[in-house]
Amino acid sequence: MIPVLQPLPLRRQRDYRLLLSARAVSETGTEVSRLAVPLTAATLLGASPAQMGVLAAATSLPYLLIGLQAGAVADRMKRHRPVMVGCEVISAVAMATIPLAWITGLLNVAWLIAVAFIVGSCAVIFRAMNFPHMTAVVHESQRTEALAGFQSAYSLATVSGPGLAGLLVQLITAPFAIIVNAASFLASAFLIRSIKAPEAHTPAPPRGMWTEIREGLRAVLEQPTLRALAGCGMTINFFASAYLALFVIYALNVLGLPGGLLGALTAFAGVGGLLGAAITPRLVRRFGENRLLVYAVLLFPIDFVAAALASGPVWAKFLLMSASTLITGMAIVAFSVCFGAVVLREGPADLLGRINATMTFTIQGVLALGGLAGGLLGELLGLRPVLWICAAGIMLTIPWIWLSPLRRTSAQQAG
Repeated sequence: MIPVLQPLPLRRQRDYRLLLSARAVSETGTEVSRLAVPLTAATLLGASPAQMGVLAAATSLPYLLIGLQAGAVADRMKRHRPVMVGCEVISAVAMATIPLAWITGLLNVAWLIAVAFIVGSCAVIFRAMNFPHMTAVVHESQRTEALAGFQSAYSLATVSGPGLAGLLVQLITAPFAIIVNAASFLASAFLIRSIKAPEAHTPAPPRGMWTEIREGLRAVLEQPTLRALAGCGMTINFFASAYLALFVIYALNVLGLPGGLLGALTAFAGVGGLLGAAITPRLVRRFGENRLLVYAVLLFPIDFVAAALASGPVWAKFLLMSASTLITGMAIVAFSVCFGAVVLREGPADLLGRINATMTFTIQGVLALGGLAGGLLGELLGLRPVLWICAAGIMLTIPWIWLSPLRRTSAQQAG
């Protein structure tokens, strides 16, 4: 009997370490901009709630415009790595224009929106390429662990990025802090370019863009598990985007939290994410991805409710929101890891690019709609009422998962 060779542990695989490092560096820079860009808009450029909503929507609007096409193109391509490198370089150049525009007096909210749209477009294409590219770097038996590793990198970025952003904003002002994100994109491009794993992806034969897009859409809509995941993801992101579009203004003007504490709250989300990424592979081995998805959605409303309820002295509001953010960060990472593992498990290999693009189109695309809705409702109803609407809306994630085959399968596994 021929023994089956087991792949090396991920930590000893050079290409995986490079890919993981690229994501960690890029995400850290992105976290700096996630705070610095809205602070630039709100405090230096005097953006209104509606403008903040458009700014929040600009990053995710490309998912609606080119998300499906990017997936079809990804399935047609034999090599994805060069495109990923190009996306990171273009994003670096776009982000570098913000401090330059500030120096020359040209910077305005419209400029920030345009940069956000360009970077968002690159992110759509990068993500479409990265999903099938990962299958060339990571062995099938290690993909859940690899996804947890990527979530760890993201969570670590949310811990270190806001603190770095807060320090840079204080030292060199928000527009110049954004240059860190430009540098991080360049570093990511260099790391990805250094990966040597051969890309053995078999390109799908072109049969017409819309024919291929329909195949991806059909694969998601007709498969009950994938359909439930897509619906749940859309619900999460719509209400989360509406919430985040107003959160900086709400925290500064209604809760009276200083900018440094906003960064600390994001860091707590990152700590929760790190804990979630650390324990999720073990929980998956014990309970399975389906059961973790079933339980994780029950924790999603906590952060929204805590923010809407927050009152009293600054320390009390900060403690309440820190605890809720920590718990939610753990739940989101556990959900995200299991989400990706289930998609890889349920989706046909020759459709992974289009399935991922369809998921991205639906789940990330609603971020634009949520951001616009949050900004508009903030103008009409006020900030705190919108947070309560988001808290109620996020509870709709529960029936998406609990009425799907995911819960039935998890109950059978538990039995």
